[in-house]
Amino acid sequence: MKALYLLPLLAALGFGSQAAARDGLLEPRLHVAPGGKTPRVALTFDACMGLADQRILSVLVDNRIPATIFITERWLKRNAATLAIFLAHPDLFELENHGAMHVPAIDRPQAVYGIASAGSAEAVEAEVSGGAHALVADGAPQPHWFRGATAKYTASSIAQIRALGFDVAGYSLNGDDGSLLGAKIATRRIAGARDGDVIISHINQPTHAAGEGVAAGILALKAKGYAFVRLDAVHEDGTNATVN
Repeated sequence: MKALYLLPLLAALGFGSQAAARDGLLEPRLHVAPGGKTPRVALTFDACMGLADQRILSVLVDNRIPATIFITERWLKRNAATLAIFLAHPDLFELENHGAMHVPAIDRPQAVYGIASAGSAEAVEAEVSGGAHALVADGAPQPHWFRGATAKYTASSIAQIRALGFDVAGYSLNGDDGSLLGAKIATRRIAGARDGDVIISHINQPTHAAGEGVAAGILALKAKGYAFVRLDAVHEDGTNATVN
């Protein structure tokens, strides 16, 4: 029963289980091409709402580690200083579209972890296009990727997002379970990444213990000799007709 009370919070943080399909929705997987002798991963971070986790950001900047950041219009309104840091390091940060209001980009009325979906094709378009317009208006390049709140879709909403000009970013390893993991577990999970993994974590919860663990896990991968790539730098392989 305890887990049931966490479902709305999980959704608000952008987390869902890739294995869960009983709701009839798709939760795509994404990998980057493996590095072979030098294993590599793609770090992706959702900035859903809230503030910026400087513990993670400082590790990325200080160690020159590239990452792909998915940003909502809601987050942009509160985080101009952090956006300026992202824009000052275009070699490190690829800024991509996480939507306007952080609602699930699902084109039928359906609650996802207690959160109402966009509910129609028109509302999906508003969520996707609104997020992209907000990024560009604040000085970011035109985004190429979209990742929706909860990372769940219908097949038709994926096709619609692709028709709007975006690839849909899944993932293969959840690094922080919506920023709800303890620090030690998040560290262990990220440090255990495999060659070619696309890791999803959150950079918008500076008071959560998970952020400490995410930062430590990244440093553990670096110490193991892993390389880090952005989604725009390598070939990707995604399920459910989300890329290519």
